[in-house]
Amino acid sequence: MNTPTWFKVVAVLALLWNLLGCLAFFSDLRLSPEDLAELPEAQQALYAARAGWAIAATAIAVFGGALGSIGLLLRKKWAFPVFALSLLGILVQDFGLFVLADGMRLAGPVAVVMQAIVLAIGIGLVLLSRKGIARGWLV
Repeated sequence: MNTPTWFKVVAVLALLWNLLGCLAFFSDLRLSPEDLAELPEAQQALYAARAGWAIAATAIAVFGGALGSIGLLLRKKWAFPVFALSLLGILVQDFGLFVLADGMRLAGPVAVVMQAIVLAIGIGLVLLSRKGIARGWLV
């Protein structure tokens, strides 16, 4: 079955989005103690409050999203479970950030909006891959 052009365009955009997430993740890991000391006090507190499992969840979210996007481009069914795992990573990351680390107060409303966008895109990619399987676009 022919895959619609819009599906391919969305798959490319999804890959670019998730590669940006991977870049942001690596940039975050590379922050030196000096870099952290230059951040506002609230952001320093947020970094100090992050648990290792929340950082691991972020890795699962971004790398799962990139891999799932590659699956979409290759028209593979395995994109669906990979996106589902990525979405789980987003949810766990958000729990660590906003529930346990009080990220709403420490990071501010911009971080809340950004994470809401990340969550919406994660849900959208799970639904898109499921639709792709149902329509026979992913094999």
